[in-house]
Amino acid sequence: MLKKHFICLLLLLPFHSVMAQQKLLTKFPKGYEPEAVGKLLAYRFVDGKHMLHGGKWISYPETFNWAGSLKYAALKNDKELLRLLQNKFETLFTTERQLLPIMNHVDLNMFGSLPLAFYQVTNNKRYLDLGLPYADTQWEVPASGKPQEKEWAEKGYSWQTRLWIDDMYMITIVQTQAYKATGDLKYIDRAAKEMVLYLNELQKPNGLFYHAPDVPFYWGRGNGWMAAGMTELLRSMPVDHKDRPRILEGYHSMMKSLKAFQAPNGMWNQLIDEPDCWAETSGSAMFTYAFITGVKKGWLDAKEYAPAARKAWLAMVSYVDEKGAVKEVCVGTNKKNDKQYYYDRPRHTGDYHGQSAYLWCVNALLER
Repeated sequence: MLKKHFICLLLLLPFHSVMAQQKLLTKFPKGYEPEAVGKLLAYRFVDGKHMLHGGKWISYPETFNWAGSLKYAALKNDKELLRLLQNKFETLFTTERQLLPIMNHVDLNMFGSLPLAFYQVTNNKRYLDLGLPYADTQWEVPASGKPQEKEWAEKGYSWQTRLWIDDMYMITIVQTQAYKATGDLKYIDRAAKEMVLYLNELQKPNGLFYHAPDVPFYWGRGNGWMAAGMTELLRSMPVDHKDRPRILEGYHSMMKSLKAFQAPNGMWNQLIDEPDCWAETSGSAMFTYAFITGVKKGWLDAKEYAPAARKAWLAMVSYVDEKGAVKEVCVGTNKKNDKQYYYDRPRHTGDYHGQSAYLWCVNALLER
């Protein structure tokens, strides 16, 4: 009889272990609950000013902050927030139409991911009609296209390919959202093919990525775009997609390295592998999003990564002020082959780069 009970206990241990790890990402102290943090962040965006690209068009940080707030509204069935977000967007159909980005650059075409997300929440075809051209023109070489751009297109890649790590969110997010909105496999095929190219060309043996091939530094947010891009793609693509194993391999390699470089305080530094560099919030949030999603989707070992994800989230929330503004966000940063340049980058509070990435974590924690 005792032997039977002992065997039953052994069989239950893995179950209890899984439950314990799940609680790490569902039970939080007061003030650290994703519902509360998300509401603060999402409603803050409603009244925020536009963050423009080149002073002309809606920028990618604003686009992703908007999308994060929209997803929070959908997850919480917050009809008031959805109404406010739609009202804010409505002017882009009318009085602020000039702020719609043109479709000629990787940092501008990404905007299409937002109306495509709105379409999935509202089923309003106006959003679909606005968003799809941004996805399509990413693969349509303009008449003014340069020889190198045409070469990329002839190989089946986006003419906007430039082998900057940021691209693996900018390109893949609009293609992924087009796939989710239409069910047309060509969009996810494009995103996957592009991601495999970047992994093959840019990922280092330690799993991380230089800011650019000629800039040998592991910049936090740059790597964050790769981490989040792989995460979004993996969660959306068919499980039997031919490119999934390669992307999952790249993801696992990166996650292992990120876990090794996570600081004792739970954050990651502006330069990931430099212990004396300062803790930066937007990159940390992107990595945390990748951890949370990986644990929940079963791509990562929960016993190993759930504690790391929880530690990061608890550290991150301490950087959110009472108005819902995220502190210690590195400003927009171009590449430069100068390590001190990254140490000296200005740090802002409330910058949309940080606001959006924090909302990704909120939504990942809320999802079932």
